[in-house]
Amino acid sequence: MSVMEQAEIQALLPHRYPFLLVDRIQELDPDKRIVGIKNVTINEPFFQGHFPGRPVMPGVLILEAMSQVGAILAFKSLGNAARPVVYLTGVDGAKFRKPVVPGDQLRFEIEVVRKRPPFWKMEGKAFVGEELVCEAEVTAMVTEEKAVKGDA
Repeated sequence: MSVMEQAEIQALLPHRYPFLLVDRIQELDPDKRIVGIKNVTINEPFFQGHFPGRPVMPGVLILEAMSQVGAILAFKSLGNAARPVVYLTGVDGAKFRKPVVPGDQLRFEIEVVRKRPPFWKMEGKAFVGEELVCEAEVTAMVTEEKAVKGDA
């Protein structure tokens, strides 16, 4: 059961194809936890060059998807009608445990570690099925400035 589908995700995040890396949100507990999904398909543009004949999702894009899910948690926790801008400010302790390939479904589980406005620190884990494929601690800055429709 989804909490958020594509239309609501696109209303929050400024990212668009090919850089919108969140397909849906399954769970949301504002200020605490979120679970998001990214379906990985062979149609992803990065697979053309990473790697021909042996497609593997780049780790940096797994971290980007994780960060986008974390940004949704921050937006929904603030409860404002206006959409602030969230900037990724740090990634610590990133570990990649297994390659992510076409046909995988990434499930991101993100928990808030600490909030000291304007900074949020979150612990993220990415799973394919029950197998942990990536983990990291991400820090983001939630700004007072408002995003403009079409921001990238």
